[in-house]
Amino acid sequence: MIRFLLHAIINLVTVALGLLIASWLIPGVTLQPAGFTVAVLVFALAQGILGPFVFNVARQYASPILGGIGLVTTLIALFIASFFDGGLQIRGVSAWVLGTLIVWIVTALGGWILGAIFLKKRSEQRKA
Repeated sequence: MIRFLLHAIINLVTVALGLLIASWLIPGVTLQPAGFTVAVLVFALAQGILGPFVFNVARQYASPILGGIGLVTTLIALFIASFFDGGLQIRGVSAWVLGTLIVWIVTALGGWILGAIFLKKRSEQRKA
């Protein structure tokens, strides 16, 4: 249970960082402070739900794109999160492409790095 909670917290933190970095670096990606929390929660929930679904569909119908599942789910989750007013807005094709790449990179690297740090500490605490 604690491991699941740590994964959920790490996911929320990396999503928040990814969205913030994308909004700072990419013209056309706007993140409103009033809707920041909603955008993060909707994105994380959409990505969590869509990941296995997109993987199964791709595995069944388009196995060559299995390596890009993270990018596809990130793009779809950004699309869903952008529907909620007062949070995330993305305008322009280049903003969609670059925003997807940046959020995907930050969430993937952040998940691996933070996961390794916190789960390693947790494992060491269990052994002690």
